[in-house]
Amino acid sequence: MRAELPLGLVDMPELPEVETVRRGLEPVLVGRKLVCIEQRRRDLRWPIPKGFVESLTGCRVKRLVRRAKYMLWVMDTGSVMLLHLGMSGRVLVDDVRPETLNPHDHLVFTTDKGAVIRFNDARRFGMVDLTTLETVAAHKLLKDLGPEPLGNEFNGPILANALAGKRTPIKAALLDQRVVCGLGNIYVCEVLHASGISPRRLAMNVGGKRAESLVRSVRAVLSKAIDVGGSSLRDHVQPTGELGYFQHQFRVYGREGASCEALGCGGDIRRIVQSGRSTFYCYKCQR
Repeated sequence: MRAELPLGLVDMPELPEVETVRRGLEPVLVGRKLVCIEQRRRDLRWPIPKGFVESLTGCRVKRLVRRAKYMLWVMDTGSVMLLHLGMSGRVLVDDVRPETLNPHDHLVFTTDKGAVIRFNDARRFGMVDLTTLETVAAHKLLKDLGPEPLGNEFNGPILANALAGKRTPIKAALLDQRVVCGLGNIYVCEVLHASGISPRRLAMNVGGKRAESLVRSVRAVLSKAIDVGGSSLRDHVQPTGELGYFQHQFRVYGREGASCEALGCGGDIRRIVQSGRSTFYCYKCQR
């Protein structure tokens, strides 16, 4: 029987959750003009840029792009709004403006079609910033990011080269956004199990066929998670308000003491702490 996730288990949204939100927003935002923007506080994790409302009101959303765990709203004027969900951020869509806004609805966008998009963030670890198409690649939060794990620039040789000489455990290396971006604690645990690699293995010893296997597992796990709306452990919901479903498919994360589901394994899932984070893995089939 699959173990239930501990109630206190929380991780911030990772690539699948952000991509799910991006895809949910596309139909209501792309091609639409932002006719009204309500800024209901001065700061989130950091101060909201001065002139935020004035800079975006009247702009038409040209594209929605995801880079790592960030969402970029690209405007027809060349302005770009950078959005990060933080720990508890949600972006919710309503057909009409709610009669009473939630106390944690910090930004409210209304389109020329009447759709209302609310950025809700109870813990206020999320952030927004303004930049431009010309400068976005050099933005301090984006400039050092590694390759997109679902993009053509990410493959076995590139990963092996990024890991070469690293004496940190592979778990820590994959959490380094300069090695590959968008992965967090949940999906690194799941990916390492899928590829049969121990989280304790030194990153420098993951090359050749192991690196190729790891890349395939990264793509497979992330794609599967996106297909089912990401993982809802506590705060993540899709723009419709629906929960993600991937938490029901975890093979190791949050399953300490449960039997490993790998075919013919017979081991069990253990939990260790690495760099202050919980790591879940099978002691038997991950080497």
